[in-house]
Amino acid sequence: MKRYLNHLIILPQFSLPKPTPNPNPKSPTPLRHRHVSIAAATSPTPLPMTAAASESALRQKLSAKQSELDLQADAVRDLKSRGAPPKDAVDAAVAALNALKLEKSEVERQLRYVIGGGEEGGVSREAFRQAVGNTLERRLFYIPSFKIYRGVAGLYDYGPPGCAVKSNVLAFWRQHFVLEENMLEVDCPCVTPEVVLKASGHVDKFTDLMVKDEKTGTCYRADHLLKDFCKEKLEKDLSLSAEKAAELKRVLALLDDFSAEELGQKIKEYGITAPDTKNVLSDPYPFNLMFQTSIGPSGLSPGYMRPETAQGIFVNFKDLYYYNGNKLPFAAAQIGQAFRNEISPRQGLLRVREFTLAEIEHFVDPLDKSHPKFSEVANLEFLMFPRELQVSGQSAKKIPIGEAVKKGTVNNETLGYFIGRVYLFLASLGIDKERLRFRQHLANEMAHYAADCWDAEIECSYGWIECVGIADRSAYDLRAHTDKSGVALVAHEKFAEPKEVEELVITPIRKELGLAFKGNQKMIAEALQAMGEKEALETKANLESKGEVEFYVCTLEKNVVIKKNMVSISKEIKKEHQRVFTPSVIEPSFGIGRIIYCLYEHCFYTRPSKAGDEQLNVFRFPPLVAPIKCTVFPLVQNQQYEKTAKKIAKSLTAAGISYKIDITGTSIGKRYARTDELGVPLAITVDQETSVTIRERDSKKQIRVSVDEVASVVKEVTDGQSTWEDILWRFPSHSSGSADE
Repeated sequence: MKRYLNHLIILPQFSLPKPTPNPNPKSPTPLRHRHVSIAAATSPTPLPMTAAASESALRQKLSAKQSELDLQADAVRDLKSRGAPPKDAVDAAVAALNALKLEKSEVERQLRYVIGGGEEGGVSREAFRQAVGNTLERRLFYIPSFKIYRGVAGLYDYGPPGCAVKSNVLAFWRQHFVLEENMLEVDCPCVTPEVVLKASGHVDKFTDLMVKDEKTGTCYRADHLLKDFCKEKLEKDLSLSAEKAAELKRVLALLDDFSAEELGQKIKEYGITAPDTKNVLSDPYPFNLMFQTSIGPSGLSPGYMRPETAQGIFVNFKDLYYYNGNKLPFAAAQIGQAFRNEISPRQGLLRVREFTLAEIEHFVDPLDKSHPKFSEVANLEFLMFPRELQVSGQSAKKIPIGEAVKKGTVNNETLGYFIGRVYLFLASLGIDKERLRFRQHLANEMAHYAADCWDAEIECSYGWIECVGIADRSAYDLRAHTDKSGVALVAHEKFAEPKEVEELVITPIRKELGLAFKGNQKMIAEALQAMGEKEALETKANLESKGEVEFYVCTLEKNVVIKKNMVSISKEIKKEHQRVFTPSVIEPSFGIGRIIYCLYEHCFYTRPSKAGDEQLNVFRFPPLVAPIKCTVFPLVQNQQYEKTAKKIAKSLTAAGISYKIDITGTSIGKRYARTDELGVPLAITVDQETSVTIRERDSKKQIRVSVDEVASVVKEVTDGQSTWEDILWRFPSHSSGSADE
């Protein structure tokens, strides 16, 4: 069963009651005279649910129970329609009908829990999301931008604690990747000339499919409407048959694979209309997500706000390769803002128009994608969702990354290494490992040039959210910029001894091409020279046997007839002193805002106050990402205590520890509650001049420490050198009723 409040609220589990066998399936008569204990039916006792009690089984049971209920209702009506039916018979039939209604309600209740919509004994996803969102805004983790002007959809401001969490996440990202992997960090402009994004394909292909309300013109993202429809039906329509539920789940699994025509067909098939007006929607069509601008006052140099940070690394490859001593492999990294003009932004920080990306481009020899440190992650086991499990309707399962690479599920060691490193990074931040999976892109979902792609998806109240993409992009990007710029973005491998190699030589006869194709001669010549070896040899064979061949020129988007006298294709033996090649790129790309929002949900829980009259909010951030590492509280307003508090604050500053000092007269219990809601892991209470207490947020246990040792103890815990359990063994415990408030 799914847990939506980590370690706190667990959805109850139930077993399916076994159906009473009907001795005569063809006859409904036994329904009229069933002996049912009404008392037992009105107070069902939930039992642990077995693995067989799946959503499908519950939907089938609910359908069968509805059929029984309909038959029994017919039986009651039949009895009452008779002249003067025996009162005992009517009472028994009505009792059986009521019992069936209660049994049906119980199955519905079980089904609600399974699909995540149940609220009894727990909290619904919507209520939990609202509690988290309200706390985050009230404590200024983030708020809508331009709030006094009613805000703008998809734009948010980070407040002080939100900035601190983000800064801590990025600092750990730099340590975990840039420093530990010896990467080259760069910082490139947000404004990008059109020619760069034309070469990368963004100008032509960076689109989402959009539909319009045909009356009001309001725009919606087509796949989101279909996704919302399927999820709502699955979560709220308990009468949905098992077969229909399976169909909708398959649609959700394959949604990213749908073409515009398939999306439009499903929208019409399910009768999906505009959410606000219920008007008819247009057919889906592509909308480019980039913000366009112009560079300079003339307006003659078009540009865009970058939709990703990667292109800045690709165009600098030649200089970075030289900086790295002309050696492969190496990785370049960049943290920066990216911009996407989302069609209908929603879901808070999960889908915004300006966001922070942290991207890595790891350049590697396409003939050797092994990784020297792969053995360090090979034994890691976590949830993986290969494409064959998705297509067959199965769930993700735990697979060791070493096994996934060995079997070819993951294309190569370098890709597998980064998947493992991403897993360790997210787990260290505080992401629940049981709600983290790596989903492989479906075949048609993947770009044609990509060798393999995986997404790190984190489950939150909105469902499974893609937070990190890890892709083997082959050599596409560097080749695209080489072709457009004319600058060779290549690497070299020098041979110890010269090698004789057989090289394919394609020589267009430009005079003949010019006579035949006039102004198109250059594009046709370039297309001929771009042929791969297999295609070139097939073309050569056809020219020799037939004298001419039809040849498709992509830049002209049509076939042309090439004759034997227009091109020479041969193989020649040459001596080479080095191998020149275009490197492949392994790209992990991190959506920092999405990771942070999922972290907020995974770390949030509530607990009762000491009096039991209210629920107190707590963020259980690991010290690594906590916005403030500790707080300093004089127990009461006392000049000597305040002097000691300031002395401790000075030592914390010297140790580089963030803290908050609170010398208000508010009760210590309320001050604890306020800082727990900010996720502060440790609270220092000054109740003596020579020693103080340190309280840990989640256990609420306290120890007594001398004033001179406070900073070193806090630093040990917040830097991860020691755990709180380690510290408890070394210092005397302190008992205080206020710690429980």
